[in-house]
Amino acid sequence: MNTTSKSLNRVVVTGMGIVSPVGNDIATAWNNILNGVSGISAIDDYDASNLPVRFRGSIRNFDFSKYFNAKEARKMDLFIHYGLAAAVDAIEDSGLTFDDEETADKAGVIIGSGIGGLPGMLGGYKDFLSNGARRVSPFYVPSNIINMISGNVSIRYGLRGPNLATATACASATHSISQAYRLIQHGDAEIMIAGGAEMAGSDMGIAGFAAAKALSTRNDNPEFASRPWDKDRDGFVLADGAGVLVLETLERAQRRGAKIYGEIIGIGMSGDAYHITATHPDGKGAARCMQNALQDAEINASEIDYINAHGTSTPIGDLAETRAIKTALGDEAKNTVISSTKSMTGHALGAAGGLEAIFTLLALRDGKIPPTINLDNPSEECDLDYCPKTARDANLKIAMSNSFGFGGTNGTIIFRKV
Repeated sequence: MNTTSKSLNRVVVTGMGIVSPVGNDIATAWNNILNGVSGISAIDDYDASNLPVRFRGSIRNFDFSKYFNAKEARKMDLFIHYGLAAAVDAIEDSGLTFDDEETADKAGVIIGSGIGGLPGMLGGYKDFLSNGARRVSPFYVPSNIINMISGNVSIRYGLRGPNLATATACASATHSISQAYRLIQHGDAEIMIAGGAEMAGSDMGIAGFAAAKALSTRNDNPEFASRPWDKDRDGFVLADGAGVLVLETLERAQRRGAKIYGEIIGIGMSGDAYHITATHPDGKGAARCMQNALQDAEINASEIDYINAHGTSTPIGDLAETRAIKTALGDEAKNTVISSTKSMTGHALGAAGGLEAIFTLLALRDGKIPPTINLDNPSEECDLDYCPKTARDANLKIAMSNSFGFGGTNGTIIFRKV
């Protein structure tokens, strides 16, 4: 598409939906985040006694019957349940309807996942081993593949615009939102439903990440296990959930009198080109990602008021992100408030960027910076303002959200208060 002869569309967020360890609606989740309530607890939905890690950020009190019937539910892995529920709530929150063909033609979906239907794939394989090929469900594939959140949302609402899914590990939701922003900017769509969902907290998911030495093993104190930048951090806490946004052109949103949470003004992407799981120790790729976002937004580092950091609570990752922020923002890094809401939610992998985009937008809306809980003693070199322990009132105009994933994939989004 030739974009040199026309201006780019401005893109705003008009709806949000969430399923998370701290709450399954926006008001509850945000209240718990601001009050520093941990969503981490011992695993109680399956026997975890033989696992090295026996806690996670679980989804509690989720009622799928609000969104689909039992027959439909059996055709979907839990990550699709969560993603579809968050999308339904986001669309309802936006006030949009898709009754006319023109609107439906201009509306699309891009909801990603880092892993997809891990419990469903394992369960189907067990059925295959026990009962043979003839007993494998005809829904085995469509109930587990990553693009079926987008597919189900598109079918449910009759959305005939772009229908995609992004799988970039822990950056999946951030990249989904970023791609949706670009599609609207360039006129490929006027409305996009975007975000991510994950349910990898099964026994196999816990076992796999534990084998990679990625998880905290603080089994006796789960609520204190996710402790970004703290000297006693020992790994991230696996979590489940979904975070979905409704994006649309500013012009359309204003025309229909929509509630606007904020505007996306820039995105950044980069690759570390370094290691399959470890970030570059100096955070070079992450720094370049943030710099790309600043350039795209056409703003200076001094204009960033708040960063919702990737902040997973891993020894290498937290230090690398701190170094990256210092590189990207220069002298302004010490004047910028940073926090990690993963200290409360845990790390929801492909859903994380969706959850954190929501919290970043709410921070702008309310002028409140979420805390980083469990930060008792910052480790060496982790010397920035991480908003420890308690939420903080602040005059926020522009905020950044970071997501970095296995394979060295990085994503940054910059939001502005409208």
